Amino acid sequence: MRNKALFSLAVIGLLAGLMCAYIFGIEKKPQPPAFNPASNPYGKGIYSNGIIESYQDNGENITIYPEVPGTITRILVAEGERVHRGAPLLTIDDSVQRATVAQQKSQAEAALALLDELRAQPRKENLEVASAQVTLAAASLKNSQDQLDKQRKSFELNPKSVSKNDLDNAENGVKVAKANLDVVQRQYELTKAGAWIYDIRNQENQYRALAKSYAAADALLSKYTLRAPSDGVILSINAATGSYISPQGTYDTYTQGSTPVFVMGSAQKYIGVRCYIDEILVHRLPTPDRIKAKMFVRGTDIRIPLEYVRVQPYVSPKIQLSNQRTERVDVRVLPVIFRFARPDGFRLYPGQLVDVYIGEE
Repeated sequence: MRNKALFSLAVIGLLAGLMCAYIFGIEKKPQPPAFNPASNPYGKGIYSNGIIESYQDNGENITIYPEVPGTITRILVAEGERVHRGAPLLTIDDSVQRATVAQQKSQAEAALALLDELRAQPRKENLEVASAQVTLAAASLKNSQDQLDKQRKSFELNPKSVSKNDLDNAENGVKVAKANLDVVQRQYELTKAGAWIYDIRNQENQYRALAKSYAAADALLSKYTLRAPSDGVILSINAATGSYISPQGTYDTYTQGSTPVFVMGSAQKYIGVRCYIDEILVHRLPTPDRIKAKMFVRGTDIRIPLEYVRVQPYVSPKIQLSNQRTERVDVRVLPVIFRFARPDGFRLYPGQLVDVYIGEE
């Protein structure tokens, strides 16, 4: 009985082993690939890495830096937002500069008031006072002259009636009165002439200098509001309210370097693609009139034909894709710029890496 049981178990184990061998021996169909890898569509095509960027007539994406340093008080836009040229993007604390502008405005206004005062001379009231002083001096002269004439006649009739000393004093009094009349007449002419032309010119120059200082300070005050240099789309905002920014940009805590405060892209219907051709393949690059290219979006089956735009005729180290300025590289590349129309049904973003094959017709 025991032998039958062992034999039965052995048979069952054998059948189970055969069944498992059959099941695990069945060939499974491989899963289809998530996407087809990029393949060269040209007979003599060359491969290059590409990076999507906003399409510009010159340069790359638009980087925006402030012209003045300070602390951000408000950020007025959001990433992905379309803006027009001149639209405010952020404001910087301008309390000190605003006070400086107010001070220089007051100084310019004071200089202008003094200039108007000089131009308005002579003042009517001052001229009337000077005229009255002339009248008084003339009356004093006449009085002194009358006294002298009386004393002279008396002296002629009787030399003992008037002393020589009194006669001399009367003559001196007339001379003093004449001199006084001459002084007040000259003072009257000076008052009537108004301000000296050189004083007016000097004050005009002072006013111009202060007015220009005020205009410069006011223009600098406007720099505390950062504005969009052109129509476009906000691609990246690299600062937050309360952050300190300078003309070198803002401090990036991840890269520990300076980055632009804003990165903008154009709002055109085209998207740019910057391809980097290895220097050993530059000689195989077709002529501009025959060049063709096709872009492959990584991780998808999307293939997009590209339109040639221009070559940036400067071979440089290949550090653009990694953005590591301290990276040591030996490969040098030639940038070639293409473009394509914005596609429908899917989105592509500036900064996205793509594979590009370049060939010729």
